[in-house]
Amino acid sequence: MPRSQPLKPHVVRRGRWTLHIVRSSRRRKTIRSQLIGEETLEIRAPARASDADILRAADALIAKTERKLAEKATRGSDSYLEERARLLNQRYFSGMLRWQRIRYVSNQRRRFGSCSPHRGTIRISDRLRSAPSFVLDYVLVHELAHLVEPNHSAAFWRLVNRFPKAERARGYLMAMQRLEQEQGERR
Repeated sequence: MPRSQPLKPHVVRRGRWTLHIVRSSRRRKTIRSQLIGEETLEIRAPARASDADILRAADALIAKTERKLAEKATRGSDSYLEERARLLNQRYFSGMLRWQRIRYVSNQRRRFGSCSPHRGTIRISDRLRSAPSFVLDYVLVHELAHLVEPNHSAAFWRLVNRFPKAERARGYLMAMQRLEQEQGERR
């Protein structure tokens, strides 16, 4: 058999999960998984790995996948935003900020967040529900900073730039915006 060709996959049930186990003669050490659909994991393993080793690794990969899915489900809630904002307020603003409401909204297509300092309301675009945590945290820090500095002054940017991954998050958001623009132009 050519070295680059995977071996025939087989299917195993593990609780609610269907595992498609794909052995490869090219893979030497690692066992990886990829979520396919809602309850199917494709497990890629070295051809020489024993069934017991693969199933032991699969159990750990299932647990990791379930944790990620649970986090993703809670990240989509307004209460998650509120909790993150409280934590970020403590970390970057010494807990001094107060607001009335933080929530996801579906009508922000050009902005990632907005703040009305006089009302104490912060709105976060629902496009960020699936963004990496550091990106969501950056947008929250940005909007929280508006509660102190309502404009984009130098003082405002000093507050925002205390967030260690600010530049990286801005780059991610710029790329996300560019991709959305390109997708919109194709429609």
